Amino acid sequence: MDEHASWVAEVAEGLFAAERLRVPVAPLTVLRPGLSLEEAYLIQAEGVARRVAGGARVVGHKVGATSLAMQQQMGVEEPDSGVLLEDMVIPSGSTVALGELMSPRVEAEIAFRLGQDLKGPDLDAKTVRDAVSEVFLALEVIDTRFTGWQIALADSVADNASCARVVTGRAVPLDHDLDLHAEELLVHVDGAAAAAGEGRAVLGDPLNALVWLARRLSTFGNWLRAGDLVLAGSVHASLPLTAGTEVRLASAHLPPVRLRAG
Repeated sequence: MDEHASWVAEVAEGLFAAERLRVPVAPLTVLRPGLSLEEAYLIQAEGVARRVAGGARVVGHKVGATSLAMQQQMGVEEPDSGVLLEDMVIPSGSTVALGELMSPRVEAEIAFRLGQDLKGPDLDAKTVRDAVSEVFLALEVIDTRFTGWQIALADSVADNASCARVVTGRAVPLDHDLDLHAEELLVHVDGAAAAAGEGRAVLGDPLNALVWLARRLSTFGNWLRAGDLVLAGSVHASLPLTAGTEVRLASAHLPPVRLRAG
């Protein structure tokens, strides 16, 4: 193993330890100014590989920072992506154990299940839509292994795009008449309206997140596979998640989803 590969492995192990021990570490961009996105994705891939070696199973991907609200909140100017593992995904109505997390926040998203592979850099929106078999609402719980949320894009990428848990609503077939860019998502926290946003907040249309992701994966010789779950990104700035809180997400055309923070 060369020096750079050794460093990538060391950083990935450090992030895994921080998550396991729930002890935050300094942002990588502070410890290593100039950390590139390419290096950050290598760290992410190493971290995922370690989990897979330990028995985890990859079930899809998330796209993050796709809305202006999230980009402004995170201080970034472009999306990022992470990998979803089976043990991150739980059904609507589940209790999210906050004792397993460090600085959790919650986001409302439109998500997809693919019925066909999506591969290559030249995909358009129609090809992507035709590849989607189901659509559903999701509440993503994001978390950070770094001290606070004052992180750069490369920090988020290395930290698997800050993904911790995904609470999924009931999936329904993607009706070709469903206008996802106009679908309004409404978030209630303990019964009170807390956030709202339309699908168009996500790169103009949530399906565009799939286009972006497929193109990005193609640069690594990877692709989206039939059966994958893909989160398109939050339509609003993330909300803090505290013990005892109940969060409910609803929209006009998709089944609702809820979680309780325990």
